[in-house]
Amino acid sequence: MTDIKELTEHKTRAVLVAADLGEYDVERSMDELEELAKTAEAEVVATVIQKRPSYDSATCIGSGRLEELAAECEALEAELIIFDCELTAVQVRNIEKILDVRVIDRTTLILDIFAQRALSREGKLQVELAQQRYRLPRLAGKGVALSRLGGGIGTRGPGETKLETDKRHIRTRIAALEAELRELEERRELHRKRRKKDNVIAGAIVGYTNVGKSTLLNALTDAGVLAENKLFATLDTTSRSLELPDGRSILLIDTVGLIRRLPHHLVDAFKSTLEEAASADIIIHIIDASADDAAEQAEVTRKLLGELGCSDIPQINVLNKCDKLPEAENIPVDGTTVKISAKERKGFDELLDCIARNLPQTSRRMKLLIPYDKTSLIGTIRSEGKVFSEDYLPEGTLVDALVDNKMLYMVEKFQINE
Repeated sequence: MTDIKELTEHKTRAVLVAADLGEYDVERSMDELEELAKTAEAEVVATVIQKRPSYDSATCIGSGRLEELAAECEALEAELIIFDCELTAVQVRNIEKILDVRVIDRTTLILDIFAQRALSREGKLQVELAQQRYRLPRLAGKGVALSRLGGGIGTRGPGETKLETDKRHIRTRIAALEAELRELEERRELHRKRRKKDNVIAGAIVGYTNVGKSTLLNALTDAGVLAENKLFATLDTTSRSLELPDGRSILLIDTVGLIRRLPHHLVDAFKSTLEEAASADIIIHIIDASADDAAEQAEVTRKLLGELGCSDIPQINVLNKCDKLPEAENIPVDGTTVKISAKERKGFDELLDCIARNLPQTSRRMKLLIPYDKTSLIGTIRSEGKVFSEDYLPEGTLVDALVDNKMLYMVEKFQINE
């Protein structure tokens, strides 16, 4: 039993490597890579950064530095090297030959985390599609590595096939995955149209990974979504209904978290999930107010939302984790910005008011005195909106209702002011 426990608790000893070309903040990117590695259950034992004018076409970083790294890896008993950039198959082969340690890149690491986290059929299909698209152009450079099977970080995943799968088989599999995902997307589009037809208001919860989106959804609706202090804790879309202070109901939709320098083919693979934001009535942008790079994280999210065509959709900014900031009261807010703590369940009243204020006004709450010879109107109001209460008076039925805008002309003459 002791041996089994030690085996299950073993974490892959990993070294992180980056080439600093001055294109982005490498230190911050490496911090994020370390969080990604920890999420994949790796133990980071060292980090290496080499300043360079450009990537080495054969080994990414200099061969001399790799020779030094080989000795360091042996001393540290490292089992895995993770590069903070995309590597070609030739580069992976050359680096592994020098280091004699398994090598993966940032994209492979993210795909591995996706493989662990995807639960739904669609999520698993999207992960496999991204894996196959990533693998296809790298087959030619793998050489003898094609015959090797592996295990551990960077090798597992839904639909994982043997590494010796040839390009023809991979292309066939990609076509099959795309066809199945198109069917699921058509089904999702039908659901969206049904929501619109039934006047269901939808709000998409979007934001950087690990900012507290799932924690907020759980706190507001008891959704029971997995919420961990790890990157990409949630990959699958979850929807829950919530009633707003003005009586309207909104369907809150949790979406996959975003990350800086997310490769385009990963964005493409998960676009169907992210497109929930493009069809929403309001976008609820969650921002980790306690993060040092909160502004940069928010900009990554806004940029992707713009690419998805969400610029014209009403958007509110929700500054989460304010319980971690002693000076949180000094942060300015306006009509589209609120401060909350999802963990401490603070600021929820202000959040719901902010959502209600910024939603398109598709209905109005009214007090109506409906004559008894017009009682059929109440049934129409109920089918198109919501009836909160009915009181029977001598003059007619007093109704407190949420009336759809398209019915206003029918009921305005029965409105009373109290």
